[in-house]
Amino acid sequence: MKIEETVILVDRDDQETGTMEKMEAHIQGKLHRAFSVFIFNKKGELLLQKRADNKYHSGGKWTNTCCSHPKPGETNIDAAHRRLQEEMGMTSELSFVFSFIYCTTIQDDIIENEYDHVFFGITDELPVPNPDEVSSFKYITMPQLATELENNPGDYTRWLAICFDEVMTHYKQLAVSEEK
Repeated sequence: MKIEETVILVDRDDQETGTMEKMEAHIQGKLHRAFSVFIFNKKGELLLQKRADNKYHSGGKWTNTCCSHPKPGETNIDAAHRRLQEEMGMTSELSFVFSFIYCTTIQDDIIENEYDHVFFGITDELPVPNPDEVSSFKYITMPQLATELENNPGDYTRWLAICFDEVMTHYKQLAVSEEK
């Protein structure tokens, strides 16, 4: 028996308005809270995961290190740490970087309408991916990823493409601050 997951519905100011079963929220396109984690190694390469083929949407596509939804009563940072461990089998110190709202139809019956909180982490710890979640992983430089997103957009999740420019801006700031 599959356990139903619940997401936190929010308004455009990220104020909670209720909860809903995850699939129902995606079918109805209800705005809900989410998070995305971007892990970089000490060389500045981003750790990407290839979503398992059996995922309910975007299976087989490359995306950021991990992403999901906080559970009711769970903070965004706690949820990010939980899913990093569950999906990638790793830990990292995480820092909140920015939030964004996006709404896009992923497939005929799935609408992503998310208030997404983005976290960065830096570690050389190697992932031990959960095969139910992740089919592969790789490290890539940000310029290489920019080229890939331009040349092969269908190989990547929509939300990665949507937030990439802002991720790149913050990545450049991170690189500059580390040089000091």
